[in-house]
Amino acid sequence: MTIEIEDLHKKFGKNQVLKGVDLTIDEGHIYAILGPNGSGKTTLIKSILGMVIPNKGQIMVLEKPIKKDWKYRKQINYLPQIANFPPNIKVKELIHMIKDLRNSVADETELITLFGLEPFLNKKLSTLSGGTKQKVNIVLTFMFDSPLIILDEPTTGLDPKALIRLKELIQKEKTQGKTILITSHIMQFVEEVADEIVYLLEGEIYFKGNIEKLLKQTEQTNFEHAIATITNIGSHA
Repeated sequence: MTIEIEDLHKKFGKNQVLKGVDLTIDEGHIYAILGPNGSGKTTLIKSILGMVIPNKGQIMVLEKPIKKDWKYRKQINYLPQIANFPPNIKVKELIHMIKDLRNSVADETELITLFGLEPFLNKKLSTLSGGTKQKVNIVLTFMFDSPLIILDEPTTGLDPKALIRLKELIQKEKTQGKTILITSHIMQFVEEVADEIVYLLEGEIYFKGNIEKLLKQTEQTNFEHAIATITNIGSHA
């Protein structure tokens, strides 16, 4: 297994964001972490990344506890929902900077071609559209060969062609045995790429399983309706 989480609790002041989360993420699968705003998705992901320190519980990544060990992060490629880079540097300078910081083997050439970024390499980040910036972020995430990939709202601003390329890229990484965690508000995208759904509600895992199981449990024939149903059931539980 790639990630194992046991009895994870996190409070921010009086607000209990995670309430005893238990979760196993198996190797070589694509997991969609879903839930309404404020359900604890971001806190869970940031806890896995070591950006949030839980009040209680344990997280194991690649069979080692992450507490007081930052080196495990080199095994993770992370696409944040909002990436804040210096606006005055050029795209190619940013790519080289990230390569230097990671100090890992990287292969960006194929990805630059895949997302048609050649004309933008000498342009400053401040001049790029939101969609082009997102393509740059995708290149920065996928150019390193790591066993675990975490994508927070990866489809933001992408045009239909780039979205197809992203889906193909995710599937390619999966065939290489990578484990991929995705958060997204785009249910069609989730339905097309995810093997497993992890649905968080008010800091607890309300559902975990494949789409078929979700449809059966909610008595729906449509994935989007199944998610809406589970949200309604959960909010009235």
